[in-house]
Amino acid sequence: MTSAESRSYGSTFWQRSFALFAVIFGAMTLISGGSVLFGPVEAQVAAGDYMPVVLWFNFLAGFLYIGAAIGIWLQRNWALGLSAFIAVATGLVALGFGFQVSQGVAYEMRTVGALALRIGVWIVITLTLMRSRHQM
Repeated sequence: MTSAESRSYGSTFWQRSFALFAVIFGAMTLISGGSVLFGPVEAQVAAGDYMPVVLWFNFLAGFLYIGAAIGIWLQRNWALGLSAFIAVATGLVALGFGFQVSQGVAYEMRTVGALALRIGVWIVITLTLMRSRHQM
């Protein structure tokens, strides 16, 4: 195997790994968000002081996660743009969330962690895709 083939193989392995992670992450996002949005009142109570706009964004973003996962798996160029869009959009929602918190709106600390995790995941995926694109 030549070094170019080895680099391509490694790149494919990591892209497929990220694709599998993204599809699982997306499914979990849809299930957790959907249970609060469409589930019993108990699920909403258990969610605590959530912000509806953040919950709706995260739920709908779950579909984008799965779409990006498909694009990453199939090695489509648009997957990079979609991944970057998800990272930036999540960052903007986090800024809005932060503004609301600064205004005294009640919130759950786990929302802070969830937003940070989502931004971090999509930044890592985006940077990895950018790196693999430059290696080809």
